[in-house]
Amino acid sequence: MIDLIMNDILGTPSILVGLFAFFGLLLQKKPVADVVSGTLKTIMGFVILDVGAGVITGSLGHFSSMFDQAFNLEGVIPNNEAIVALAQDAFGTETAMIMLFGMLFNIVLARLTPFKYIFLTGHHTMFMACLVAVILTTGGIDGTLLVVLGSFILGSLMVLMPAMLQPFTRKITGSDDFAVGHFGSFGYLVAGAVGNAVGKNSKSTEELKVPKSLGFLRDTSVSVSLTMAILFFVVALFAGPTFIEGELSGGTNFLVFSLIQAITFAAGVYVILAGVRMILAEIVPAFKGIADKIVPNAIPALDCPAVFPFANNAVVIGFIFSFIAGLISMFILPLLGLRVIVPGLVPHFFTGAAAGVFGNATGGRKGAIFGSMANGVLISFLPAILLPVLGSLGFEGTTFGDADFGVIGVALGYPIQLFSSTVLFALVVVVILIAIFVVGTISSRKKRNLEGAGEQQSL
Repeated sequence: MIDLIMNDILGTPSILVGLFAFFGLLLQKKPVADVVSGTLKTIMGFVILDVGAGVITGSLGHFSSMFDQAFNLEGVIPNNEAIVALAQDAFGTETAMIMLFGMLFNIVLARLTPFKYIFLTGHHTMFMACLVAVILTTGGIDGTLLVVLGSFILGSLMVLMPAMLQPFTRKITGSDDFAVGHFGSFGYLVAGAVGNAVGKNSKSTEELKVPKSLGFLRDTSVSVSLTMAILFFVVALFAGPTFIEGELSGGTNFLVFSLIQAITFAAGVYVILAGVRMILAEIVPAFKGIADKIVPNAIPALDCPAVFPFANNAVVIGFIFSFIAGLISMFILPLLGLRVIVPGLVPHFFTGAAAGVFGNATGGRKGAIFGSMANGVLISFLPAILLPVLGSLGFEGTTFGDADFGVIGVALGYPIQLFSSTVLFALVVVVILIAIFVVGTISSRKKRNLEGAGEQQSL
């Protein structure tokens, strides 16, 4: 029963968000037809999003195989799913308990504090619960203290990360209808800050002027297809037809196979954008019931693709330049005595694309380029720094990929080796409370300043 609840219900994003939509509509006393329709469309939107992500992941999997063959790389490829799967045998119960109570604590914090964010990215909640469970357990913390401390950390992060990003998210969307609930938040925060620093007077990526003869490039699907086709063709030429036709394409010509994979990738992006639009159309109105009855002014914190439709060009730019930064970092890491982190195309696409959107919001084209590169550096160096902590647990060879896992893992993993469990408990509680207070104060002040400026302009 625990496995059913934690893995199949709460661990499935579409079902989790569907439940929130269902209860939100019920609390608003909507007609049965509206409840059924809103719930199913919310779930459907996430299923569409998952389908698009699966299409992209499959296409990038082929690209990764070609890339490895072409350049004969050896190193660690960060993969959240892989390391969580390894950890489940030894830490499955602890992960489940921390995830469950962490979600409850998220709702309590949203109710009692200025942080009105409900974190709805279920799989990332599970990943972070696993990381926290592993590190605290190996630090000698177990039993009730493990669950209480782990749940407190997880629940705090589930409101802290969206709150930290909300000033930038608000700039992207123009409203507080939703927040970003994804544990790549430090990468997006840095991208927004970099964009703010370098992007003065830089035009938005969405204002790119295209000659009439190239007007077809304004279509995101076409531009993504052509961009990915170039990347696939270059790597295919280095990998060679023998490998591609013998191992990947089933005999299909290697260039034709590369073209189809590029277009498949673009199709995945198109599907993701369609899913996000459906989710936003359903979850925001449905969430009003949660806001009115349980957590006043509650804001749903959604997965990072929620910001993709607001800057389609920045999505492509962010992915490419995050990946480029990952390639550059790959050669720098061994010079610093760190393990080689081979750029994982899936994390570089999703977090790099989101970083591009955040960077564009604050610094236009320059912000999108340099902000996403900053994200690429983060998700290369942080996993390498985190790896020794996880390596001692028997997970040598793989590590978590997105920025927040590295930051939180390092922040917990190294101090836990220096302090007793009681001291660590007090230290973590104090640090998190201070961080929540500081971020909340800054976020509230920025919001009030923006509202005040808006009122003055209206006067």
